[in-house]
Amino acid sequence: MTGAAGPAAETATGSACDGATGAPREPEPEPEPAPAPEPAPQRLSQWADWRWLLTDLDEVYRRSSAGGSAIIRSHQKRVRDALGRLMQSNPPFIPRQPESRPVTAHLPRALDLAANGPLASMGRTLSRVAPELAWEYGYDRMPGALASRYAFAELAGPRGPVASDEVILGLVLFSPGAVYPQHAHEGIEESYVSLAGAWSENDAAVYAPGSLILNRPGQHHRITVGDKAPCLLAYAWIGGADRLSAPGMRFGKPPRKA
Repeated sequence: MTGAAGPAAETATGSACDGATGAPREPEPEPEPAPAPEPAPQRLSQWADWRWLLTDLDEVYRRSSAGGSAIIRSHQKRVRDALGRLMQSNPPFIPRQPESRPVTAHLPRALDLAANGPLASMGRTLSRVAPELAWEYGYDRMPGALASRYAFAELAGPRGPVASDEVILGLVLFSPGAVYPQHAHEGIEESYVSLAGAWSENDAAVYAPGSLILNRPGQHHRITVGDKAPCLLAYAWIGGADRLSAPGMRFGKPPRKA
């Protein structure tokens, strides 16, 4: 009598056996953990100094003189309109890993000059965001002498930090005495705004802080920098989304006239 109670008791106490066949039961699978929710993308409104920086740039293109040129005035409006749409949309902000280049040893001096020049507000804002900038070269082949004298940092564009497919905004920094070789940007209209230092384009004039210079699409230009101070320029590129996403930067002289 007592021997018959064993299997029944085992079943009653929850043994891992099938009551009908006596075969071991398969353990219940563990439920899959719920995937972690994707973090919400950061937006420009969460980065106050970057929004103030775009506001400073908008003021430059709104208040600087076109010097009587209808072509420059039209470019200023295109940049302002693109900036207005960008800030209105509160675009994604994509923090980039800060990077330096040899020329960024001159950045503190350039920012000091900018903060005491005609675009002082922008210079002070740049000083606050400077630790977050990613400086780069942009060319597949860099002349050795230029690598220690030049770099640029994008502020807005297809690669961020402020996401935009309509305009690229950035900074370019030159050491004293730098020469930036002849180059052009096909399909892109470019303007420079001078923040610090004295420089010349195509040996045509000397530009001081506060100046705005326009290069039409495909226009070749060469920059030389005075030897007494570093040169810091802000720039704006206007063009189609396909050109802005792959500008194809390269050095080259204009074709010879037949």
